[in-house]
Amino acid sequence: MTITVGDRLPEADLLRMGADGPEKVALGEMLEGRRVVIFGLPGAYTGTCSTAHVPSFIRAIDDLRAKGVNEVICLSVNDPFVMKAWGEATGATEAGITMLGDTSSVFTTAIGMEFSNPDRGFIRRCKRFALMAEDGVVKVWNPEEGTGTCDISGGASMVAAL
Repeated sequence: MTITVGDRLPEADLLRMGADGPEKVALGEMLEGRRVVIFGLPGAYTGTCSTAHVPSFIRAIDDLRAKGVNEVICLSVNDPFVMKAWGEATGATEAGITMLGDTSSVFTTAIGMEFSNPDRGFIRRCKRFALMAEDGVVKVWNPEEGTGTCDISGGASMVAAL
């Protein structure tokens, strides 16, 4: 079942690159007492993700912060090595976006956003979405209906929703 507004986000250990290599990040701890935007997408270095989705949040990050958002997280079913390199390549890291890997699709599956498209090499990947949670509770939920676009799940739509 897909999450919706009013639902508490599930606990999940995600991965990021730390000073000594991959490190676990307890999502629940990141969300506690904070306003956090999470946007999920199918994969690092893929077309729309690299040319539209991530850039939309880079452009919107100052407006999101002005609306009281403490952190913006980009989530993909990729390893933390790839997420680090991709964050650097796109400018997301420099902009202040946290790049997290849901390596086993545990969080993605728990919120009902997992999909597979073997013809494209996508197995257990993340459908495109954006959400804003306050203290771990979903307040804004913007799942993308189509493929190849990030209109509903883009940065400008999140700014408008807040």
